[in-house]
Amino acid sequence: MSQTWSRLLLSAAVLFSATLLSAQNEQARVQRILRDVPLIDGHNDLPWQYQKRVANQLEKIDIRSEQTLSPMLHTDIPRLRRGGVGAQFWSVYVSADLKGADAVRAVLEQIDVVHRLNARYPDTFEMARTADDVVRIHKSGKIASLIGVEGGHSIGGSLAVLRQLHRLGAGYMTLTHSDNNEWADSATDDPKLDGLSPFGVEVVREMNRLGMLVDLSHVSPATMHDAIDASAAPVIFSHSSARAVADHPRNVPDDVLRRMKQNGGVVMVTFVPGFVSEKIRQHSAAKSAEEARLKALYRGQPKVAADKLAEWTAANPTPRATVADAADHVEHIMKVAGPDHVGLGSDFDGIESVPVGLEDVSTYPALLVELAKRGHTDEELRKLVGLNVLRVMRRAEEVSRTVNR
Repeated sequence: MSQTWSRLLLSAAVLFSATLLSAQNEQARVQRILRDVPLIDGHNDLPWQYQKRVANQLEKIDIRSEQTLSPMLHTDIPRLRRGGVGAQFWSVYVSADLKGADAVRAVLEQIDVVHRLNARYPDTFEMARTADDVVRIHKSGKIASLIGVEGGHSIGGSLAVLRQLHRLGAGYMTLTHSDNNEWADSATDDPKLDGLSPFGVEVVREMNRLGMLVDLSHVSPATMHDAIDASAAPVIFSHSSARAVADHPRNVPDDVLRRMKQNGGVVMVTFVPGFVSEKIRQHSAAKSAEEARLKALYRGQPKVAADKLAEWTAANPTPRATVADAADHVEHIMKVAGPDHVGLGSDFDGIESVPVGLEDVSTYPALLVELAKRGHTDEELRKLVGLNVLRVMRRAEEVSRTVNR
């Protein structure tokens, strides 16, 4: 073997060893951070999966074992442990189609599922109401359970219902879901109020008084601004990403991100592929346009239109989002709002597809390693993982004490 080839092989071996050592160091950093700081995920729809699949019969899905067979879940206890999850806001989702008393009953049933999960797995989960609860439970080796109400229609237009949901453990409420309600505009519906109604402002202020976090995922930009104006406490986005990176209406525009610096709030980056990848968003729009074109072209021939759409889909496969795409959103929010204003809100078990590398609740370390490789400091990662959300929770608790004097 020539000396040149020997030198090349030696250089390659040195480079490989250095790369391997760097990866091991980054993984060790991440594991150390997850031991010290509770990883707080802002949004997981496991309670809805129990409702949808087994009519809330918890014994029919035992999450002590991995739920990876079809139909798989994104969430179970072994994978939560591997993912280093320290605290989880369980979403208590209610379809926007339900109104009034039906919506109230549905949210109570979802809250009941969360409490029953905690009772069924007491060695793993413990209910948390405050930031100190989260820290204490994480130190004990358990996962702190918190509740997030997904959709203001769940209160049936009643502040009394809002108060009772809080009494049952609701730590935040998303002001809308996919449709407008009577007092707030949604991001994915035609605007009716141009933000919040006067009653919507009352809702925000009552949430401040209670110490509930005001969640602005799903709301329109006008509602975002009105809620920030009305709130004396920091707001959150429990599962949204950056609109400048992927121009989906569910994401947060830069002008709102800039307001996070003054408000003190946190945007919890979601893993929903269509919110994470601009390529996926554009592909979805193109597919919808093609479907509409084919229906018009083959009016009265639904099978022909469906067959043609299948041909188009086969020729234009949906792109895949990746862990790198999610990291891009984290970095953009850090750049515009600052590292004090970003968190994680996966939407696991509320989505049908997932990014490559972020397939389930075991994969949070992959995102943190990706960010570590990009040069982010331990302190930035600690804030992203949980310190930012803990700060917001503590500030909301302080505001509640002040308002209640």
